[in-house]
Order: sequence, then structure tokens, then C-alpha cells
Amino acid sequence: MTVRPGRFAGTAALAAAGVTAAHMTPALLAVRRIRAGVSARTAGIGDGAGVALTFDDGPNPASTPQFVEALATRGVKATFFLLGCMVDRAPELTRSIVAAGHEVALHGWSHRNLLLRGPVATYRELARARDLIAEVGGQQPRFFRPPYGLFSTPSLLAARRLGLAPVLWTCWGQDWAPGATAQSILDLVRPGLTGGATVLLHDSNGAEAPYAWRATLDALPRLLDECAGRGLRVGPLRDHVPAGR
Repeated sequence: MTVRPGRFAGTAALAAAGVTAAHMTPALLAVRRIRAGVSARTAGIGDGAGVALTFDDGPNPASTPQFVEALATRGVKATFFLLGCMVDRAPELTRSIVAAGHEVALHGWSHRNLLLRGPVATYRELARARDLIAEVGGQQPRFFRPPYGLFSTPSLLAARRLGLAPVLWTCWGQDWAPGATAQSILDLVRPGLTGGATVLLHDSNGAEAPYAWRATLDALPRLLDECAGRGLRVGPLRDHVPAGR
């Protein structure tokens, strides 16, 4: 049988496009309306009058202890989505988060876009980070949130193999952005503060805005006051979203 080069190239291109689409389709979950419609659990929608408070990108010795202290002052527990590379650099800090009664969860090994990673690399990175968090913190992570909120098919398959429930958020303060203030963070989060909400904040920030966490820390007491005024109980994801796959 003779196959024309043009036909083969066209078929290969279609196949490649199909693989790419399958790989990237879960990233649509980062769009709020699509996320809520596809899976309430993945969107972070819980039951009752509770609000889950979550922090990404730590643990950072320069900032995370201040968040742990601020939460202790208010008697509030939260979920910290940790990066394996940060845990590796600050194991004692990871242990202190757990000792304070907070939940630790998986954010990845590094803050790398998983859409750019293949199945084998994705699984290895997530497994490595999960195992390190469990070993250092003495607490097995139950939840997984990818960097940038972008799931790929390999990341979802890896999460399933690792016994992790994927979860995103229902509202955030965009506190990672340069120029963010306590008021801007609160203004962005406030409309989404309803029973069943999951709030995304950051206890650490990257190179683009390395000190943006200070605005988040300033916003935290106001956010907790807002929740208290609405009769909303604030706690970790373990009390909010079932971890079933």
C-alpha cells in the first residue's frame, strides 16, 4: 500500500492535535464557570456554612511563620498547599505548620506549569513531593492543587494513582499581583464569601512580586472579620470538601 506523504503528514498533525487537546482539556477547569459546572468537589465547593481557607506556594521561612502566628491568634486552622522544593529547603517549618494543627496538601515539586510536562515527569514530580511532605510533616497529603490552577490529563491521572483529590478554589484575592493591597485582596474575595466557598491566598510569592505576601497578611484579619460577621466558620479543606476521588 502506498501512502502519500501529504496524507501521512495531515494524519500525524491531527493525531498530535488530538493528543495535545486531551492533555490540555482539564486546564479549562481553571475557568470558574466551567469548573463549578464540571465538578463541585474539584471547584472547592463544600457543604454548609463553612469557608475553607487555603494558602499556596510555601513554606517560606520569610513569610509563612507570620501567617501561622496570625492564624493562631484567631484560633483558625487552614490548608497549606506546599511545594516540594520549598519543603526540602525548610523541613522544620513544614513540621511547625503541622504541629500548629494546620493541614498540608500538595502543590507540586516546583511552581512549574504542568501543561508543559509529560506523563512520566508529572507523576515522578508529584510522587516525589507527596512523599517528602508526608515524611517531613508526618501527615499524608489528601488534596492536590496544580501550579496556576492548570490541570493536565497526566496530572489528574497521577493524582488518582497517588490517592490525591484535585481541588481548586471558588474565590481568590489575586494577592500575587504587583500592586496588590489588603483592600484590593478583600474587595476581590468578598463577593465569593458564601457558605461552601474555598478561598485561595498565598503565604509566599515568586520573583515577580516577592513581598506581595505582606498585603495578604494585612488582609487576613479583615477577611476573618468579614467571615465572622457573615456567620461563616473558617477552617481547612479536610473539614470542608470530601477527599473521595
